[in-house]
Amino acid sequence: MSASNDPSTSTFEQIGVIYTPFTETAGTPIQAAVAGGAEGRVEVFEPFAEGLKDLDGFDRIWLIYRFDRSRTTRLLVTPFRDNVRRGVFSTRAPCRPNPIGISAVRLVGVDDNVLHVRDVDMLDGTPVLDIKPYVPEFDHFAVNRIGWLDQSDKRTVADSRFR
Repeated sequence: MSASNDPSTSTFEQIGVIYTPFTETAGTPIQAAVAGGAEGRVEVFEPFAEGLKDLDGFDRIWLIYRFDRSRTTRLLVTPFRDNVRRGVFSTRAPCRPNPIGISAVRLVGVDDNVLHVRDVDMLDGTPVLDIKPYVPEFDHFAVNRIGWLDQSDKRTVADSRFR
C-alpha cells in the first residue's frame, strides 16, 4: 500500500472491486437513484479493509470509481437523457478526461472486507478508488435549476453510446 499526497502526481491506487449484475453499458441504470434496488457488492482489498471500521452505521455511501471501460475522452457528448450534444462537464458521461465516477449507493451490510450494496449503477468488475459516507447534512443541497436536464427526457437506463 502506497499513499502519496504529492500534488505533482495524479496516480490513484485501486482499493477494491465492485461486482454488479451489469456486464455491458446498454441496460445499466444511468444513476443510483434510478437503479431500482439493483444489488451488488464491493470487495475491498485486504490492505485497506481496516478502513471500513464504523462504516456499517451509514445508510448510504459514496463509491468513487474508475470508468475502466471508457476508452476515449470526448469533450462534446450526447448524454443518455438528451439528443443534443453537450459539454462533457455538464453531463455524467463516462468518457471524461479523468474517467472517474461517483455513486451514492445504499449500504446493506458489511462482512469483513465486503460491502453489500443496493442501487448499483456501474459495470461488473469496476475498480474502486475510494469510499466515503453519505452525510445528508453535507451532501444534500436544495437547488433551483439543473441546466439542460430541466427539459430532458426521463430515460433511466444506458444505451451503448459510450462504449
